[in-house]
Amino acid sequence: MTSFLFDLSFYVAAPFWALMILAPTWRLTRLIAGSPLIVLPAVAVELVLLVPLFGEFWPVVTRPSLEGLQELVTRPEALTALWAQIIAWDLFLGRWMYLDSRERSIHPLVMAPTLIFTILLSPIALPIYLVIRLPYRRNTGAVGAHA
Repeated sequence: MTSFLFDLSFYVAAPFWALMILAPTWRLTRLIAGSPLIVLPAVAVELVLLVPLFGEFWPVVTRPSLEGLQELVTRPEALTALWAQIIAWDLFLGRWMYLDSRERSIHPLVMAPTLIFTILLSPIALPIYLVIRLPYRRNTGAVGAHA
């Protein structure tokens, strides 16, 4: 079951990534990505795993230590819960980058590899995106005008 939930955490996020990368100018993509609720499926997977382990997670997050985290992630369910959290966070960040790039009229061919990199290594992709967006100003017109 844990292996299934591990895979599911990505599969529930993948359609949103596909829309932002492959169909960034579609009005439906902007409408769907406009909602922060797109992260809820991955969060739901995390909660399915986290709730039964909450007693073990709580001490690690309230009094973090490397040893405590190492011990916690020896459990496949705990590691899978953390993975689902990473998937949800990456999607939330990618969603912001997508929406911001649309407002700034950054070309989708620039954003596609940036968003793919965000899926893979978001802590590195974020500063790269922040540099990419520097020369672009936000459009003062309606955001939907670019859909």
